[in-house]
Amino acid sequence: MTLASTQLASGTLKRLDGRVAIVTGGSRGIGGAISTALAADGANVAVVGIPADRERTEHLRASLNGTAQLVEFFEANVADPEACQRSVNAVIEKYGHVDILVNNAGITKDHTARKMTVEEWQAVLDVNLSGPFYMIKAVLEHMLERKFGRIVNISSVVGKMGNFGQANYAAAKAGLLGLTKTLALETARSGITVNAVAPGFIATEMVKAMPQAAIDIAKGRTPVDRLGEPGEIARAVRFLVDENSGFITGTAFDVNGGMYM
Repeated sequence: MTLASTQLASGTLKRLDGRVAIVTGGSRGIGGAISTALAADGANVAVVGIPADRERTEHLRASLNGTAQLVEFFEANVADPEACQRSVNAVIEKYGHVDILVNNAGITKDHTARKMTVEEWQAVLDVNLSGPFYMIKAVLEHMLERKFGRIVNISSVVGKMGNFGQANYAAAKAGLLGLTKTLALETARSGITVNAVAPGFIATEMVKAMPQAAIDIAKGRTPVDRLGEPGEIARAVRFLVDENSGFITGTAFDVNGGMYM
């Protein structure tokens, strides 16, 4: 039995029936696991992503057991603020409201700072930091009007400890932590919580594409001596978006196998 199902059985967590969640980059990897977990508990899940994510979302839907109808794709490049607003408007038009936003979409363009181009720096900041801000802006007035919202930003252990060759990625993920805390302060009295989850190295396509030597180093720096699984991140997100988690805001949940304490 998973943590989420155990908590549901004990009454700690509530079913998400009737809730509407937006998950950026929610078609595969960590995002796919989050979409799956939310749909499994009854939420309608709007996967927001670039055109390539449409087919990936269909693959995800095909893998779901009885909840495929709860997952739908909405196209938007999160680096484009107008596209973010259009996607949120489309979700609200279809479902009537938005309760949950999970900012998961992210890219990497790794080089040492010495070799990193300005374009590589800016591209990662645009998607990984500006993108979450644009999506938050797009849903915020709606959530404030409804006096309810759950926002979760997917940061990274790299945002806390840095990582060789990832100045752009580390800066963006560290910036998400500051954004999380500030938004939590600004919205706490309006029934909205804003939290972050900071994964360690997770067994996704992005990590598996790393050189094996780099993966071995990451595992060696992780006390539990393995990569994390996407579902382990999804369970943390599921807990934070629950209606009964309203006293948790402005925090970052570390899910990193002890790599950073």
